[in-house]
Amino acid sequence: MDKFIASYLPTTITSLIKANISQQALNQLEEIRLRVGHQVQLIFSDHSQFLEGFVFYENDANALLARISDFSVYRLEEELRNGFITIRGGHRIGISGQVTVENGSVQAITNVTSFNVRIASERFGAANHILPYLFEHEIQNTLLIGPPKSGKTTILRDLIRLISTGTEQFTGQRVSLVDERSEIAAAFQGVPQHDVGPLTDVMSDCPKAEGMMMMVRSMSPELLAVDEIGRKEDVDSLMEAVYTGVGLICSVHGHTLSDIKQRPQLQPLLKQGVFQRFILLNSLPQPGTVHAIYNHQREIITTKVRSHSHEVGRRDPNSINVYMGRN
Repeated sequence: MDKFIASYLPTTITSLIKANISQQALNQLEEIRLRVGHQVQLIFSDHSQFLEGFVFYENDANALLARISDFSVYRLEEELRNGFITIRGGHRIGISGQVTVENGSVQAITNVTSFNVRIASERFGAANHILPYLFEHEIQNTLLIGPPKSGKTTILRDLIRLISTGTEQFTGQRVSLVDERSEIAAAFQGVPQHDVGPLTDVMSDCPKAEGMMMMVRSMSPELLAVDEIGRKEDVDSLMEAVYTGVGLICSVHGHTLSDIKQRPQLQPLLKQGVFQRFILLNSLPQPGTVHAIYNHQREIITTKVRSHSHEVGRRDPNSINVYMGRN
């Protein structure tokens, strides 16, 4: 088990996990769910199970909240309002309980009764098989499309890392990443816990629209990266960035290209032909599966993009496989 997660959990839980769960199974562990008055639930990539021999009580919940807030909850008020806390290692702990509302907006979550420890895991090489299709004299403006659990964030993170690092085809580019939910770089106290490349600057926990404009003005990026666009404000900021000559790589929720074409907020981007590449992702047979890649005219370039079966799925974190440009 990751040492950072183990340092926050009650010792009884970590002992039971080590005693009853094999290392191979732990490599597939995605979430640990703790609910007051119930057994701990372990969520793996292909199944879930309850951890027998321990019930999570209110005093355990209070102790856990104290540890993840460094015994000073007010220091994490903003994160608590968002419903999650990012800890060292890039792991995120989602929380739920009684909400305090003031003037129609959430001010705090009190009497926390449930925790969801989401285990961060980088997938080096997850985008190796995609990158060659995005380079045509330069990196093309790219939109990743996919439903939840399709691997959008994982693929986006690895594309950022590869573009920032550079390849034999192009030198590394300055990338400005606006990470509103701290899911891509997983910054802890401002420091990215995931490798997003040597030339990447990260603005975390900042609304996308404002963060994009701040980055364009202050960091002179060659490429702007942002996850889960959709609001009118996001689109307006992206259009402003395009006018300044900054490249784009973004993701958006959707099942098909038709879904995207029907969303009114995205029409300015589509009508202006901002994106030259559209990557349609799916979760089957595994997260990160590329259903198709389209060009700027929304014509299919290829449907034969293959990745190693473990590039996005859970695997031994000590093994790294590189499969570049296979057809």
